Amino acid sequence: MEINNTHFLYPAAIHASRSPCIINTILGSCVTVCLYDQVNRTGGMNHFMLPLWNGQGLASPKYGNIAIERLLEKMISLGSKKSNLIAKVFGGGEVIDTQHAQFNIGHRNIDVAIQILEELRIPVKSSSLGGKLGRKISFNTYTGGVSQRYINRQIKEGTG
Repeated sequence: MEINNTHFLYPAAIHASRSPCIINTILGSCVTVCLYDQVNRTGGMNHFMLPLWNGQGLASPKYGNIAIERLLEKMISLGSKKSNLIAKVFGGGEVIDTQHAQFNIGHRNIDVAIQILEELRIPVKSSSLGGKLGRKISFNTYTGGVSQRYINRQIKEGTG
């Protein structure tokens, strides 16, 4: 089936569709969770930047715990049952070199995604996580298929 409907997913966003759609996003240290309903053949994706909302300010889907919860709510509102869902998880690359462990946002984003999906009892069927490269992700909400392309790092040479 050819799908003509595409959507680019920006950071801190969620997209789920009852009609077949290709959702594209680009990840560095961010993580994306793709949820696919194997019965209804529908899917959705989030793109979060930070692991946990600390209760201060807006409960935005830029935080992993909020983004996964909102994506699940959206899938259920489209007619999915949680027991029919599978997850595919991507991203969390350490694309910025740092000596400080607290800045390892990618790793912390990965941990939050895996932990929350385990708590929700949504099985992770595939993943590509960590490393040093960014990723371009394309998710087919009709088949549940995901394609990934690594993005090479660009090294800037000093001019001084």
